[in-house]
Amino acid sequence: MSARLSIGSWAYIFNQEVPTNDFHQVLHKLQDLGYEGVELGSFGVHPTPVSHPTKASRAKLKKEIADHGLALSGIAVDLWSFKKPGPSILDENPVPYMSAFLGYAAFAADLDVKTIRVDSVESPDFFTTSGMDSKLGMDRIISVWDKCSKIAADFGMKMCWEFEPGFVFNKPSEVLAIVDGVKAKGNANFGVLYDTCHAHMCAAIGANHQGEKELLKGGALELLEKLHGKITHIHLIDSDGSLNEHNTSTHNPFGTGNLDFDQLIPAIQKAGVPNDWWCVDLCFWPKAWEVTADSKKFLDKLRAKYVA
Repeated sequence: MSARLSIGSWAYIFNQEVPTNDFHQVLHKLQDLGYEGVELGSFGVHPTPVSHPTKASRAKLKKEIADHGLALSGIAVDLWSFKKPGPSILDENPVPYMSAFLGYAAFAADLDVKTIRVDSVESPDFFTTSGMDSKLGMDRIISVWDKCSKIAADFGMKMCWEFEPGFVFNKPSEVLAIVDGVKAKGNANFGVLYDTCHAHMCAAIGANHQGEKELLKGGALELLEKLHGKITHIHLIDSDGSLNEHNTSTHNPFGTGNLDFDQLIPAIQKAGVPNDWWCVDLCFWPKAWEVTADSKKFLDKLRAKYVA
C-alpha cells in the first residue's frame, strides 16, 4: 500500500508563540516542504462553514489547496461545544449535535474531503461527576454516531473517532465496544482514528483510565492488531508516556519518544486502513514549524523502507 504525507493544520495554532492564522501561509509552507496533503482543523481561524458559507467560497478554497499541489487528507470538526454546561453528545436529545455534524459534512464534501473526524468530547471522569450510568452513555454515543455515520455516507465520506486519554471512553475494551457497536448498525464507513501516541497512552500507560487501569501487554501494537479492519484513518507521532497541560497525550516529535515505528508502520500498512494517508499530528507542540521538516524526513525514511 502506498503512503502520502499530510499534517494537521491545528499544529500551527495551538501553543504557538506566533500562531499561523493565515491558512494560505500553511499551504505555502507545506508545499515548499514537499508534503502531499494537509488535514484541516476546521475551527477557530482556519476555514470553517462560517468563513466559507457558500458553494463559490468553498470552490475557491478547494482550488487554492490544489494550486499548492496539496489535497485534504481529512477534516477535524468543531463539535467540542457539545459538552456541559452546554448540550452534550451524551444528552438524550442529539439534534443540536447532529445538525452541526450535518453542516460540517456538507462543508467537507464541497472540499472533496473523504474522512471526517469526531471525539467523545466529555472529560475522562464524566460519569463520576455527572452520575450518568456509563452503559447508558455508551449506548447514546453509539446511537448518535450511527446517525452521523449515515449522514457521512450520504456525502461519500468515512467517519473516524479519535479516541484519546483526554476524553471519556479511553480504555481498549471501550474503544472496541463503541466501534463494533456503530459498525453493527450497518455503518461500514465508521471506524477509529488510530493515533500512535494516543494508542500508546491508552493501551500501554492507561492514562486517565477511571477505576482499574486496563493495560495491554503489547501496548499500541496489540491495540492496533485488535482494531484490524476497524481503522478509518491514521495519525503518526511519538510519545514519551506523558500527558500535556491539556490532560491528553503529549505529541512528541519523532525520535524523542518511546514508540518503535519500525514495528508499528509495517503493522499499520497491513491493518486494512481504507486510505493511504499518514497524517503527522503535532497538536500542542511548541514551535511546530521547527519540527515539521524533520517530521517529513523521518517518515520519508519509513516510506522508503516499508512502502512498496
